[in-house]
Amino acid sequence: MIERIWSGRSALYLLLLPFSLLYGLISNLLRLSYRWGWRKAWRAPVPVVIVGNLTAGGNGKTPVVIWLVQALQQRGLRVGVVSRGYGGKAEHYPLVLGTDTTTREAGDEPVLIFQRTGAAVAVAPERRLAVEALVNGGSVDIIITDDGLQHYALARDIEIVVVDGERRFGNGWWLPAGPMRERAARLKSVTAVITNGGRAQANELPMQLVPGQAVNLLSGERRPAGELQNVVAMAGIGHPPRFFNTLRQQGVLMQKEVAFADHQNYSAEALNALTSPGQTLLMTEKDAVKARAFAADNWWYLPVDAVLPQDKSESLLNKISALIPS
Repeated sequence: MIERIWSGRSALYLLLLPFSLLYGLISNLLRLSYRWGWRKAWRAPVPVVIVGNLTAGGNGKTPVVIWLVQALQQRGLRVGVVSRGYGGKAEHYPLVLGTDTTTREAGDEPVLIFQRTGAAVAVAPERRLAVEALVNGGSVDIIITDDGLQHYALARDIEIVVVDGERRFGNGWWLPAGPMRERAARLKSVTAVITNGGRAQANELPMQLVPGQAVNLLSGERRPAGELQNVVAMAGIGHPPRFFNTLRQQGVLMQKEVAFADHQNYSAEALNALTSPGQTLLMTEKDAVKARAFAADNWWYLPVDAVLPQDKSESLLNKISALIPS
């Protein structure tokens, strides 16, 4: 239902407009309070790059963070990542991730980024605390924030917005009548716009999520996803249909598709109940980081990588690298 409302296919959004107007008023006042100096943003002693979005969830932001971290690491930079840690509940903050940190402590996306990149990652509801934890550790040249475009309490040097190229901005209204955290005009003030799928508009960097081979959660075996038989597909991400469409493009014949809420916590009992004997459970990598501790031998995940045109992405990477003192 919410997808129909946000996409403009339902007039029910009219009932929510008063709440959207209030949301827009508050968010604009908050942003202007920092622009006009009523509130003061904290500036880190190292450059800060924001990777965020204008709409609620499911745009492909985390793959972009992973791509950016790895690209900067290849340039010899020590990259730190900070996140609010949505969905996690640590005993203390800031929490600097280690090899034994769980998704219940840090949230799924920070753990995924840590495992994929090996970068220093810290989470805290107040992002300044996470940045200070990494900077005080003395191991970072630059900070990438996973989300936080609207967290104006943290000063930033670069802003990157990830846009869903197929859904774009839906009906264009603020939450809850539409998907917008900020209006599309905000794009005029950011450093770069990366468009995930669909057709990138002028001055936007096109990006594709390219799947790799399916990976078994227990054995680590890899094989083409299309070779898996009797597949039950599951996804607990911002926009599950994108994952299911990717599987179809990979030749996966799905017997069932199961969509969960973004950041859903799982149990062995709940996931085991999704399949019958002889069936294969295929999930996203984001789901896999939460399920690996109790995985069964018929559970697989499909990793994806953000791929951008080298010529256009090099310009962005050069701009970011130039922030680091030589």
